[in-house]
Amino acid sequence: MQEYDKFLTTEEIEAARPRRPVDDEMDLTPMVDVTFLLLIFFMITAAFAVQKAINVPPVSDSDAAQSQTVDELEENSIVVRVDADNVYWIAAPGWSEERQAVSQAEMRSQIREARAGGKGPTRLLVQAHGSARHENVVAALDAGSGSGMEEIRLLSYEDGDLDL
Repeated sequence: MQEYDKFLTTEEIEAARPRRPVDDEMDLTPMVDVTFLLLIFFMITAAFAVQKAINVPPVSDSDAAQSQTVDELEENSIVVRVDADNVYWIAAPGWSEERQAVSQAEMRSQIREARAGGKGPTRLLVQAHGSARHENVVAALDAGSGSGMEEIRLLSYEDGDLDL
């Protein structure tokens, strides 16, 4: 084993290092590469929301000629009324009076209850006040579709249109 008698000083070490020219500009190429890699990663791994859709049959001239009253539409139907305060009111043929549901979950459970395990009415009428939030109306339509309703109708009304 060989021992060194002489130690280098800091000045000698600095003098022995090769000098690089000092660049005032920073190389941004690696940062751009990383940014693009992250962008590609997030685009590939992003989960896209699946949009639900309700099939709406086209209106024919013969359908337009037929006008039905609200009572005829409500006959043998589960009725979900969304009032101006975005509160749900559910009525079913087997119930003596309509029931209030303040949340979407409660409205869904009452529609399922009105369906009576698939033995109840298969028609849903959603009556939406003109001031009701679109989100609440769509939630009522989705609840009907999710509970297996075969026919879903939408009716909009203003204050004084319905006899409540």
